[in-house]
Amino acid sequence: MSAPERIPPGSVSAADTGTVADAAELLAHGELTVRGRIRDASNAALFCTVALDGREATCIYKPVAGERPLWDFPDGTLAGREVAAYEVSEATGWGLVPPTVLRDGPYGEGMCQLWIEVSTDAELLALAEGEEAGEGWKAIGLAEVGEGRTALLVHADDDRLRRLAVLDAVINNADRKGGHLLPTVAGHLYGIDHGVSFNAENKLRTLLWGWAGEPLTEDALAVLAGLRDTLAEGGTLAAKLAPLLTPAEIDATRARVDRLLATGRHPEPTGEWPAIPWPPV
Repeated sequence: MSAPERIPPGSVSAADTGTVADAAELLAHGELTVRGRIRDASNAALFCTVALDGREATCIYKPVAGERPLWDFPDGTLAGREVAAYEVSEATGWGLVPPTVLRDGPYGEGMCQLWIEVSTDAELLALAEGEEAGEGWKAIGLAEVGEGRTALLVHADDDRLRRLAVLDAVINNADRKGGHLLPTVAGHLYGIDHGVSFNAENKLRTLLWGWAGEPLTEDALAVLAGLRDTLAEGGTLAAKLAPLLTPAEIDATRARVDRLLATGRHPEPTGEWPAIPWPPV
């Protein structure tokens, strides 16, 4: 028997929709085999392989049975919101979330997401001396670095991060940490861990505040207009989100898209909720 054809981690991009569809089919229908557990995850996260018709890939499987209840997310599941974030990402055409499906597995229903190999060469976050971010960087805020010293935490002035900041504003991501940014060797950037998104109340917590208050790009405005249409009653995205989110969460997502289009600007921290997740990385 010949060896399975592997889908290289990190090789899937929004520009290759055939590969995205193939990966989603593999994740949804392939034989899922648990290989180990990611021990530093706050909820059960299992490292797996998935195989179908001679193809194989590595993936993460997060069973609903392993989720810890959250007081501020009493409805739905982390797994459902992870899949919803993928569906919104795909609707933007930006391909910012790895292929993700909801399926049955060895420990019941859960989220299954393509594993992404990360490039160690990308510089997306840094600490800068002084009060200015410097060319090519955007300021986030001051960070304590020990012995009573502070430094300016900055993120790259990168179009890929800017798109992710727009996605986070749409899905109301409450946990955009540095460790949730996955740059690949091929130059693509993915965001992961969207289980605490889509709350009907404003809970945006992110490291990507560098564009706060700045005008949205023409590209972003066009994408948001498309999201508004497909999120409308009877729209394709609305139908995909219906089994994953509550009606109130879907309505709130529509309202966030409308608000972004009305203001034409990246959102700013409101002061009603901590603006930066902890720990930030």
